[in-house]
Amino acid sequence: MVEPFFRLASARGMRYRYRVVATSMGDGSLSHAQAIFQETSMDNPFVCNTMMRAYSKSAFPIKAVLIYNHMHGARVECDHFTYNFVLKACGKILWCTKDDARPVERIGVASKGTEIHCRVWKCGSVSHARRLFDEMTQRTVASWNIIISAYDRSGDFASADRLLESMPAKNVVSWNTLMGRYVRMGDLAAAKKVFLEMPERDAVSWNSMIAGYIQVKDYNGALSLFHEMSNANIEATEITLISVLGACAETGALNVGGMIHESLEAKGYKIEGYLGIALIDMYSKCGNLSRAWEVFSRVNMKPVSCWNAMIVGLAVHGYSDEALELFAEMERRIAGVRPNRVTFIGVLIACSHKGLVDKGREFFGRMRKEYRIEPDMKHYGCMVDLLSRWGLLSEAYEMIKSMPFQANSVLWRTLLGACRVHGNVELAELSFQELTDLEPTQDGDYVLLSNIYSEARRWGDVELLRGEMIDFSVTKRPGSSNIEMK
Repeated sequence: MVEPFFRLASARGMRYRYRVVATSMGDGSLSHAQAIFQETSMDNPFVCNTMMRAYSKSAFPIKAVLIYNHMHGARVECDHFTYNFVLKACGKILWCTKDDARPVERIGVASKGTEIHCRVWKCGSVSHARRLFDEMTQRTVASWNIIISAYDRSGDFASADRLLESMPAKNVVSWNTLMGRYVRMGDLAAAKKVFLEMPERDAVSWNSMIAGYIQVKDYNGALSLFHEMSNANIEATEITLISVLGACAETGALNVGGMIHESLEAKGYKIEGYLGIALIDMYSKCGNLSRAWEVFSRVNMKPVSCWNAMIVGLAVHGYSDEALELFAEMERRIAGVRPNRVTFIGVLIACSHKGLVDKGREFFGRMRKEYRIEPDMKHYGCMVDLLSRWGLLSEAYEMIKSMPFQANSVLWRTLLGACRVHGNVELAELSFQELTDLEPTQDGDYVLLSNIYSEARRWGDVELLRGEMIDFSVTKRPGSSNIEMK
């Protein structure tokens, strides 16, 4: 009686077939339902889910996993029912094969379950991922790590910690999740405590900790940890090396950066992308422009960040003509990249160092009109430096006052310094007043204005200023500097 019924179903419309599949899930008719299922387009989520549910309860749960693989490959929409059924199937397979002597097959099924669980978390809500986790009959370490990471990323640290405490066996990923949280929060002390207490560490552990030091601008700490990592014979990832090169750039550790570059060359690394940018930036900031140019020339695909690193490096070190020529080459390229905010910072610095006031005004206008880039504080800072450096103090003052946002202390301090060079006491006093409103106890500003008064032989104002320093408890701090020890 069953066979004719299914032949009739196959002869009728698609909707009728769906109903037949949905109502014929007893073990006796599962094979016939599968036959009808295969005759359809197999792209209906409801029918796929129905078949997966049946197989997850049957003696053939692996077929539910195969249907899921088909859905994923054919981009059939998955919903929470899909994930429920396939995870139950994975769990049943693991339970039925718990004494199996073929561990590779068990690992494959466990990996599939973990992959699905991870996809649920990334595409859905944490609460749904937790519900699936609670329903799993066999939980791998990876599935624990996924749900803990899900809570951690969503900011529910209490739930993450409770799961971490109840986790039967933690691995390096578990500890990395906890340490990564502290790094993101900027709590370096807590991150370091976890790092030191970890029973084992991998490259991710070291990279996260190095990134933590860099995040709080403890570049020397990052370099010290990198040395420890090297001594422990841990192979640094490309991400780690990029981070460390950034620390070298900030501390002037040319020696360390150069050794990293040599190591990369010896290992056959292709110097492209972020790695190339990091090397150019490191060499530029450490003052080795020839090596920076060598790396820049060898990079084939140059994104805007690559051009920026070289243009800014040349400009900062006084190679203004070369920086502007490189910018012109960047603009000439038909299939080239568009300049961005950082590009124009380099261009304006080049104009400032060379005294190209008209060119600076032109570029400042072009970034707005031609490239639709609204100047920010750094661009105004470059223009104030350009105008102040070459004696156009009134124009610099007017530019600061006309800014669409409040000027910071750097701009006013730039103008104050230029007032000393050009002997403009009136604008110096105006700049100093703005500075004391922003940073009332900055001793360097008092000293600078005092020197301006002294050079103008206004000894009475010098004494008054010293009195103000005493009244406001402003004391001159000793200077300090950092050097790289080789």
